[in-house]
Amino acid sequence: MKLVILDRDGTLNDDRNGHVKSVEEWSPLPGALEAVARLNQAGWRVVLATNQSGLGRGLYDMGMLNTIHQTLNEALSPLGGRIDAVFFCPHAPEDDCDCRKPRPGLFQKIGERLNIDLAGVPTVGNLLRHLQAGVEAGCAPHLVRTGRAAQLTEADLEPLRQQLPGLQVHADLTAFADALLSQEARRQSEARAEGRR
Repeated sequence: MKLVILDRDGTLNDDRNGHVKSVEEWSPLPGALEAVARLNQAGWRVVLATNQSGLGRGLYDMGMLNTIHQTLNEALSPLGGRIDAVFFCPHAPEDDCDCRKPRPGLFQKIGERLNIDLAGVPTVGNLLRHLQAGVEAGCAPHLVRTGRAAQLTEADLEPLRQQLPGLQVHADLTAFADALLSQEARRQSEARAEGRR
């Protein structure tokens, strides 16, 4: 199974300081939905791993969260894309749960539910805590410079690279998809060349 694990807010859609509490507040980042569709069409399954502490804080309910994700998939459908599953932590920070990123519980649940070893699975986010959780579960970290990461300088990135060995940095989700699909095409080309020898 070819799998990509995405953060949501600030990676796929606009981040809001007060949480995305309604469909009206949900807005995809430029090119993000097209990037997901391209990954899907190349055989990649895309799932979300997202902290949704607004649930625990009572800012919105499960019905609204489901409606937001339904709206996301409805926006992806005409492009030939989809989110295969959404894994979320509903807890507030003070709940001290295992599933709130940067803890790896959400990622471990993805591995168990999909029956897949997460070693080397690309995970994409714009915040350190998402990438830390993924790395602890064995994922390969990819930072996108969108949302809160948009203002990061090269000097800001250096400590992140030290904390997250193998970190790859991309301008946005489109650039990540370009890099992943190019890497995959190179591997396939090399395998074909090897097979002809």
